[in-house]
Amino acid sequence: MRATRTLRFGLVGAVALTAASLMASAVAAPASVPASAPAPATGDHSATQEAMDAAVQDGVPGVVGQAKDKYGIWKGTSGVGDLQTNQLRSAHDRYRVGSVTKTFVATVLLQLEAEGELSLDDKVDTWLPGVVRGNGHDGRRITLRQLLNHTSGIFNYRDDSGFVRKYIVKDAFFENRYDTVPLRRHVKYAMANEPYFRPGKSWRYSNTNYSLAAMVIEKATGNWYGDEIHRRIVEPLGLHATSVPGTDPRMPRPSSRTYAKLAESTTGPTYDVTELNPTLAGGGGDMISDARDLNRFYSALIRGELLPRAQLAEMKTTVEAAGLPGVRYGLGLAERTLSCGVVVWGHHGGIIGSISEAVTTADGRHSLAFNFNGDWSGDSDAVIEAEFCH
Repeated sequence: MRATRTLRFGLVGAVALTAASLMASAVAAPASVPASAPAPATGDHSATQEAMDAAVQDGVPGVVGQAKDKYGIWKGTSGVGDLQTNQLRSAHDRYRVGSVTKTFVATVLLQLEAEGELSLDDKVDTWLPGVVRGNGHDGRRITLRQLLNHTSGIFNYRDDSGFVRKYIVKDAFFENRYDTVPLRRHVKYAMANEPYFRPGKSWRYSNTNYSLAAMVIEKATGNWYGDEIHRRIVEPLGLHATSVPGTDPRMPRPSSRTYAKLAESTTGPTYDVTELNPTLAGGGGDMISDARDLNRFYSALIRGELLPRAQLAEMKTTVEAAGLPGVRYGLGLAERTLSCGVVVWGHHGGIIGSISEAVTTADGRHSLAFNFNGDWSGDSDAVIEAEFCH
Protein backbone atom coordinates (compact mmCIF):
# COMPACT_ATOMS: atom_id res chain seq x y z
CA MET A 1 0.00 0.00 0.00
CA ARG A 2 0.97 3.64 0.24
CA ALA A 3 3.54 5.34 2.34
CA THR A 4 3.20 5.26 6.09
CA ARG A 5 2.26 8.83 6.98
CA THR A 6 0.70 10.26 10.09
CA LEU A 7 -1.00 12.99 8.08
CA ARG A 8 -2.00 11.73 4.66
CA PHE A 9 -4.11 14.61 3.41
CA GLY A 10 -4.63 15.83 -0.10
CA LEU A 11 -4.97 14.97 -3.73
CA VAL A 12 -2.60 12.04 -4.15
CA GLY A 13 -4.75 9.56 -6.02
CA ALA A 14 -7.77 7.32 -5.70
CA VAL A 15 -6.47 5.51 -2.62
CA ALA A 16 -5.80 8.65 -0.61
CA LEU A 17 -9.16 10.14 -1.50
CA THR A 18 -10.80 7.60 0.78
CA ALA A 19 -8.34 7.98 3.64
CA ALA A 20 -10.38 10.70 5.32
CA SER A 21 -13.21 8.19 5.86
CA LEU A 22 -11.08 6.67 8.62
CA MET A 23 -10.77 9.94 10.54
CA ALA A 24 -14.12 10.60 12.21
CA SER A 25 -14.77 10.60 15.96
CA ALA A 26 -15.93 12.95 18.68
CA VAL A 27 -14.11 16.25 19.00
CA ALA A 28 -12.15 16.69 22.18
CA ALA A 29 -12.12 19.92 24.11
CA PRO A 30 -9.44 22.42 23.15
CA ALA A 31 -6.13 21.62 24.73
CA SER A 32 -3.27 23.77 25.85
CA VAL A 33 0.13 23.17 24.32
CA PRO A 34 1.72 20.24 26.17
CA ALA A 35 5.21 20.38 27.55
CA SER A 36 7.63 19.25 24.90
CA ALA A 37 10.75 17.21 25.36
CA PRO A 38 13.72 19.11 24.00
CA ALA A 39 14.58 18.11 20.46
CA PRO A 40 18.15 16.88 20.21
CA ALA A 41 20.09 19.34 18.08
CA THR A 42 23.53 17.88 17.61
CA GLY A 43 24.32 19.11 14.13
CA ASP A 44 24.37 15.46 13.01
CA HIS A 45 21.68 14.77 10.43
CA SER A 46 22.95 11.35 9.36
CA ALA A 47 19.79 9.62 10.64
CA THR A 48 17.66 11.98 8.56
CA GLN A 49 19.74 11.23 5.48
CA GLU A 50 19.40 7.50 6.14
CA ALA A 51 15.61 7.83 6.40
CA MET A 52 15.52 9.73 3.11
CA ASP A 53 17.66 7.03 1.50
CA ALA A 54 15.29 4.38 2.89
CA ALA A 55 12.35 6.14 1.22
CA VAL A 56 14.15 5.90 -2.11
CA GLN A 57 14.91 2.24 -1.50
CA ASP A 58 11.19 1.80 -0.84
CA GLY A 59 10.35 3.19 -4.27
CA VAL A 60 10.22 6.98 -4.02
CA PRO A 61 12.08 8.36 -7.07
CA GLY A 62 13.78 11.11 -5.09
CA VAL A 63 13.77 13.13 -1.88
CA VAL A 64 14.94 16.64 -1.09
CA GLY A 65 14.98 18.21 2.36
CA GLN A 66 16.44 20.89 4.56
CA ALA A 67 16.78 21.24 8.32
CA LYS A 68 17.61 24.33 10.31
CA ASP A 69 18.68 24.33 13.95
CA LYS A 70 21.09 26.17 16.24
CA TYR A 71 24.02 24.62 14.39
CA GLY A 72 22.96 26.03 11.03
CA ILE A 73 21.38 24.73 7.86
CA TRP A 74 21.63 21.17 6.57
CA LYS A 75 20.55 20.18 3.06
CA GLY A 76 19.98 16.60 1.98
CA THR A 77 18.98 14.84 -1.21
CA SER A 78 18.50 11.25 -2.28
CA GLY A 79 17.47 9.59 -5.51
CA VAL A 80 16.58 11.17 -8.82
CA GLY A 81 14.44 14.02 -10.04
CA ASP A 82 13.94 12.60 -13.52
CA LEU A 83 13.44 8.89 -14.20
CA GLN A 84 14.20 9.36 -17.89
CA THR A 85 17.56 11.10 -17.54
CA ASN A 86 18.49 9.93 -14.00
CA GLN A 87 19.25 13.54 -13.10
CA LEU A 88 19.65 13.77 -9.33
CA ARG A 89 17.31 15.78 -7.15
CA SER A 90 18.60 19.24 -6.33
CA ALA A 91 18.76 20.73 -2.85
CA HIS A 92 17.19 23.84 -4.40
CA ASP A 93 14.18 22.07 -5.93
CA ARG A 94 10.81 23.79 -5.86
CA TYR A 95 7.83 21.47 -5.51
CA ARG A 96 4.07 21.35 -5.09
CA VAL A 97 3.39 21.44 -1.35
CA GLY A 98 -0.22 20.22 -1.38
CA SER A 99 -2.09 20.75 1.86
CA VAL A 100 0.74 22.74 3.43
CA THR A 101 -1.21 25.47 1.60
CA LYS A 102 -3.84 25.25 4.32
CA THR A 103 -1.58 26.86 6.90
CA PHE A 104 -1.07 29.86 4.62
CA VAL A 105 -4.82 30.24 4.03
CA ALA A 106 -5.61 29.92 7.73
CA THR A 107 -2.95 32.52 8.56
CA VAL A 108 -4.54 35.04 6.21
CA LEU A 109 -8.00 34.48 7.73
CA LEU A 110 -6.56 34.96 11.22
CA GLN A 111 -4.85 38.16 10.11
CA LEU A 112 -8.20 39.41 8.82
CA GLU A 113 -9.75 38.62 12.20
CA ALA A 114 -6.96 40.53 13.95
CA GLU A 115 -7.73 43.51 11.70
CA GLY A 116 -11.42 43.37 12.63
CA GLU A 117 -12.54 42.45 9.13
CA LEU A 118 -14.23 39.23 10.24
CA SER A 119 -14.66 36.89 13.18
CA LEU A 120 -13.94 33.18 13.18
CA ASP A 121 -17.31 32.80 14.87
CA ASP A 122 -19.03 34.27 11.81
CA LYS A 123 -21.25 31.82 10.00
CA VAL A 124 -20.13 30.75 6.54
CA ASP A 125 -23.43 32.00 5.18
CA THR A 126 -22.63 35.52 6.40
CA TRP A 127 -19.84 35.68 3.82
CA LEU A 128 -21.06 33.20 1.22
CA PRO A 129 -24.86 33.32 1.36
CA GLY A 130 -26.52 30.26 -0.07
CA VAL A 131 -23.27 28.63 -1.19
CA VAL A 132 -23.25 25.82 1.39
CA ARG A 133 -26.63 24.22 0.76
CA GLY A 134 -27.74 20.79 -0.33
CA ASN A 135 -28.25 17.27 1.01
CA GLY A 136 -28.23 18.49 4.60
CA HIS A 137 -25.39 21.02 4.33
CA ASP A 138 -26.28 24.42 5.77
CA GLY A 139 -23.79 27.31 5.88
CA ARG A 140 -26.03 29.12 8.36
CA ARG A 141 -24.94 26.61 11.03
CA ILE A 142 -21.21 26.40 10.26
CA THR A 143 -18.59 28.86 11.53
CA LEU A 144 -15.38 29.92 9.86
CA ARG A 145 -13.52 28.33 12.79
CA GLN A 146 -15.16 25.00 12.00
CA LEU A 147 -13.91 25.26 8.43
CA LEU A 148 -10.34 25.79 9.59
CA ASN A 149 -10.24 22.97 12.14
CA HIS A 150 -12.26 20.48 10.08
CA THR A 151 -15.18 20.19 12.48
CA SER A 152 -17.71 21.51 9.93
CA GLY A 153 -18.86 18.10 8.72
CA ILE A 154 -18.80 19.36 5.12
CA PHE A 155 -18.18 16.58 2.61
CA ASN A 156 -14.71 16.42 1.07
CA TYR A 157 -15.15 17.14 -2.64
CA ARG A 158 -12.16 14.93 -3.43
CA ASP A 159 -14.15 11.97 -2.12
CA ASP A 160 -16.97 12.68 -4.57
CA SER A 161 -17.25 9.84 -7.10
CA GLY A 162 -17.80 12.28 -9.96
CA PHE A 163 -14.64 14.22 -9.11
CA VAL A 164 -12.62 11.01 -8.88
CA ARG A 165 -13.90 9.75 -12.22
CA LYS A 166 -13.19 13.06 -13.94
CA TYR A 167 -9.80 14.03 -12.51
CA ILE A 168 -8.11 11.22 -10.57
CA VAL A 169 -8.26 7.88 -12.37
CA LYS A 170 -5.58 7.43 -15.01
CA ASP A 171 -7.33 8.07 -18.33
CA ALA A 172 -9.41 10.91 -16.92
CA PHE A 173 -6.39 12.57 -15.34
CA PHE A 174 -4.51 12.76 -18.62
CA GLU A 175 -7.61 13.94 -20.46
CA ASN A 176 -8.57 16.64 -17.96
CA ARG A 177 -5.43 17.63 -16.05
CA TYR A 178 -5.27 21.06 -17.70
CA ASP A 179 -8.88 21.90 -16.82
CA THR A 180 -9.55 24.89 -14.58
CA VAL A 181 -11.68 23.87 -11.61
CA PRO A 182 -13.03 26.97 -9.82
CA LEU A 183 -13.50 26.97 -6.06
CA ARG A 184 -17.27 27.07 -6.46
CA ARG A 185 -17.11 23.85 -8.46
CA HIS A 186 -15.29 22.17 -5.56
CA VAL A 187 -18.21 23.16 -3.36
CA LYS A 188 -20.72 21.91 -5.93
CA TYR A 189 -19.10 18.48 -5.91
CA ALA A 190 -19.27 18.45 -2.12
CA MET A 191 -22.91 19.55 -1.97
CA ALA A 192 -23.93 16.55 -4.09
CA ASN A 193 -23.25 14.43 -1.00
CA GLU A 194 -24.51 14.36 2.57
CA PRO A 195 -22.40 15.98 5.31
CA TYR A 196 -20.36 13.68 7.51
CA PHE A 197 -21.94 14.95 10.74
CA ARG A 198 -23.61 17.98 12.26
CA PRO A 199 -21.28 20.99 12.63
CA GLY A 200 -19.06 20.76 15.69
CA LYS A 201 -20.01 17.19 16.56
CA SER A 202 -16.93 15.39 15.25
CA TRP A 203 -13.74 15.81 13.20
CA ARG A 204 -13.06 14.84 9.64
CA TYR A 205 -10.57 16.26 7.18
CA SER A 206 -12.25 17.93 4.22
CA ASN A 207 -10.53 19.95 1.51
CA THR A 208 -13.85 21.67 0.80
CA ASN A 209 -13.38 23.58 4.06
CA TYR A 210 -10.39 25.39 2.58
CA SER A 211 -11.97 26.00 -0.79
CA LEU A 212 -14.61 27.87 1.22
CA ALA A 213 -11.99 29.60 3.40
CA ALA A 214 -10.27 30.91 0.26
CA MET A 215 -13.63 32.16 -1.02
CA VAL A 216 -14.19 34.00 2.28
CA ILE A 217 -10.79 35.68 1.93
CA GLU A 218 -11.79 36.88 -1.53
CA LYS A 219 -15.15 38.15 -0.30
CA ALA A 220 -13.65 39.95 2.68
CA THR A 221 -10.79 41.59 0.78
CA GLY A 222 -12.08 41.91 -2.77
CA ASN A 223 -8.86 40.25 -3.96
CA TRP A 224 -7.85 36.81 -5.17
CA TYR A 225 -6.74 34.75 -2.18
CA GLY A 226 -3.39 34.06 -3.86
CA ASP A 227 -2.65 37.77 -3.99
CA GLU A 228 -3.46 38.09 -0.30
CA ILE A 229 -1.11 35.23 0.56
CA HIS A 230 1.62 36.87 -1.48
CA ARG A 231 1.10 40.33 0.01
CA ARG A 232 0.71 39.24 3.61
CA ILE A 233 3.13 36.30 3.91
CA VAL A 234 5.32 35.59 0.89
CA GLU A 235 6.60 39.12 0.36
CA PRO A 236 7.19 40.13 4.01
CA LEU A 237 9.10 36.91 4.76
CA GLY A 238 11.09 36.97 1.53
CA LEU A 239 9.87 33.55 0.40
CA HIS A 240 11.37 33.74 -3.07
CA ALA A 241 10.50 30.18 -4.09
CA THR A 242 6.89 30.32 -2.88
CA SER A 243 3.89 31.04 -5.07
CA VAL A 244 0.21 30.42 -5.60
CA PRO A 245 0.35 29.42 -9.28
CA GLY A 246 -3.27 30.00 -10.23
CA THR A 247 -4.04 28.06 -13.42
CA ASP A 248 -0.43 27.63 -14.60
CA PRO A 249 0.28 23.88 -14.95
CA ARG A 250 4.05 24.28 -15.25
CA MET A 251 6.64 24.02 -12.53
CA PRO A 252 9.17 26.83 -12.04
CA ARG A 253 12.84 25.93 -12.17
CA PRO A 254 14.74 24.46 -10.50
CA SER A 255 12.39 21.54 -9.98
CA SER A 256 12.11 17.82 -10.54
CA ARG A 257 9.60 15.69 -12.40
CA THR A 258 6.84 14.14 -10.29
CA TYR A 259 5.37 10.66 -10.58
CA ALA A 260 2.27 8.69 -9.66
CA LYS A 261 0.71 5.28 -10.21
CA LEU A 262 -2.83 6.69 -10.67
CA ALA A 263 -4.18 3.41 -9.34
CA GLU A 264 -4.58 1.56 -6.07
CA SER A 265 -1.77 -0.79 -7.06
CA THR A 266 1.76 0.27 -6.14
CA THR A 267 3.34 -2.17 -8.59
CA GLY A 268 1.86 -0.98 -11.86
CA PRO A 269 3.21 1.56 -14.37
CA THR A 270 4.66 4.86 -13.17
CA TYR A 271 3.40 8.02 -14.88
CA ASP A 272 4.92 11.47 -15.17
CA VAL A 273 2.30 13.82 -13.67
CA THR A 274 4.47 16.93 -13.35
CA GLU A 275 2.09 19.20 -15.21
CA LEU A 276 -1.41 19.75 -13.90
CA ASN A 277 -3.73 22.68 -13.37
CA PRO A 278 -3.32 23.53 -9.67
CA THR A 279 -6.95 24.64 -9.38
CA LEU A 280 -7.74 20.95 -8.92
CA ALA A 281 -6.52 21.57 -5.38
CA GLY A 282 -7.18 25.32 -5.17
CA GLY A 283 -7.56 26.92 -1.75
CA GLY A 284 -6.23 23.96 0.17
CA GLY A 285 -3.44 22.40 -1.85
CA ASP A 286 -2.23 24.41 -4.83
CA MET A 287 0.91 26.21 -3.65
CA ILE A 288 4.54 25.74 -4.75
CA SER A 289 7.52 26.28 -2.47
CA ASP A 290 10.87 24.83 -1.42
CA ALA A 291 12.31 23.46 1.82
CA ARG A 292 14.08 26.69 2.76
CA ASP A 293 10.96 28.79 2.42
CA LEU A 294 8.78 26.34 4.32
CA ASN A 295 11.22 26.26 7.23
CA ARG A 296 11.25 30.05 7.25
CA PHE A 297 7.45 30.23 7.13
CA TYR A 298 6.69 27.80 9.95
CA SER A 299 9.43 29.14 12.19
CA ALA A 300 8.17 32.70 11.68
CA LEU A 301 4.57 31.65 12.26
CA ILE A 302 5.24 29.78 15.50
CA ARG A 303 7.46 32.58 16.81
CA GLY A 304 4.70 35.15 16.37
CA GLU A 305 6.01 37.05 13.36
CA LEU A 306 2.81 36.70 11.34
CA LEU A 307 0.00 36.77 13.90
CA PRO A 308 -0.76 38.66 17.10
CA ARG A 309 -0.61 36.58 20.27
CA ALA A 310 -4.39 36.09 20.47
CA GLN A 311 -4.71 34.78 16.92
CA LEU A 312 -1.68 32.51 17.25
CA ALA A 313 -3.25 31.06 20.39
CA GLU A 314 -6.44 30.41 18.41
CA MET A 315 -4.46 28.71 15.67
CA LYS A 316 -2.76 26.47 18.22
CA THR A 317 -5.98 25.53 20.03
CA THR A 318 -6.38 21.95 18.90
CA VAL A 319 -8.98 19.22 18.66
CA GLU A 320 -8.46 15.49 18.43
CA ALA A 321 -7.58 14.33 14.93
CA ALA A 322 -9.38 11.03 15.19
CA GLY A 323 -7.57 8.09 13.69
CA LEU A 324 -4.21 9.86 13.66
CA PRO A 325 -2.24 8.75 16.72
CA GLY A 326 -0.21 11.51 18.35
CA VAL A 327 -1.85 14.22 16.26
CA ARG A 328 -4.14 17.10 17.19
CA TYR A 329 -5.39 19.69 14.73
CA GLY A 330 -5.69 23.43 15.20
CA LEU A 331 -6.56 26.03 12.58
CA GLY A 332 -4.66 24.86 9.52
CA LEU A 333 -1.87 23.68 11.80
CA ALA A 334 -1.22 20.17 13.09
CA GLU A 335 0.43 19.36 16.41
CA ARG A 336 2.33 16.06 16.54
CA THR A 337 3.88 14.36 19.53
CA LEU A 338 6.74 12.19 18.30
CA SER A 339 7.86 8.89 19.80
CA CYS A 340 10.59 10.62 21.82
CA GLY A 341 8.19 13.19 23.29
CA VAL A 342 9.20 16.07 21.05
CA VAL A 343 6.24 18.18 19.90
CA VAL A 344 6.34 19.64 16.41
CA TRP A 345 3.92 21.92 14.60
CA GLY A 346 3.33 21.98 10.85
CA HIS A 347 1.42 20.24 8.10
CA HIS A 348 1.55 17.34 5.69
CA GLY A 349 0.89 18.00 2.00
CA GLY A 350 -0.15 15.67 -0.76
CA ILE A 351 -1.04 16.34 -4.37
CA ILE A 352 -0.80 13.96 -7.32
CA GLY A 353 2.86 12.98 -7.67
CA SER A 354 4.16 14.90 -4.66
CA ILE A 355 4.29 14.35 -0.90
CA SER A 356 5.63 17.10 1.37
CA GLU A 357 6.16 17.67 5.08
CA ALA A 358 7.05 20.82 6.99
CA VAL A 359 7.38 20.96 10.78
CA THR A 360 9.05 23.02 13.48
CA THR A 361 9.50 22.74 17.23
CA ALA A 362 7.36 24.69 19.67
CA ASP A 363 9.98 27.43 19.89
CA GLY A 364 10.44 27.60 16.11
CA ARG A 365 14.18 27.01 16.40
CA HIS A 366 14.47 23.55 14.87
CA SER A 367 12.68 23.08 11.55
CA LEU A 368 12.50 20.44 8.83
CA ALA A 369 10.88 20.44 5.40
CA PHE A 370 11.16 17.81 2.68
CA ASN A 371 9.50 16.40 -0.42
CA PHE A 372 9.01 13.05 -2.14
CA ASN A 373 8.51 13.33 -5.92
CA GLY A 374 6.35 10.20 -5.94
CA ASP A 375 3.15 9.54 -4.02
CA TRP A 376 2.87 5.76 -3.62
CA SER A 377 5.65 4.73 -1.24
CA GLY A 378 8.14 5.87 1.37
CA ASP A 379 7.73 6.65 5.07
CA SER A 380 7.69 10.39 5.65
CA ASP A 381 7.05 9.94 9.37
CA ALA A 382 10.35 8.09 9.61
CA VAL A 383 12.18 11.13 8.21
CA ILE A 384 10.62 13.40 10.83
CA GLU A 385 11.37 10.95 13.63
CA ALA A 386 14.96 10.65 12.45
CA GLU A 387 15.49 14.41 12.51
CA PHE A 388 13.98 15.15 15.89
CA CYS A 389 14.44 11.92 17.87
CA HIS A 390 17.93 10.69 16.94
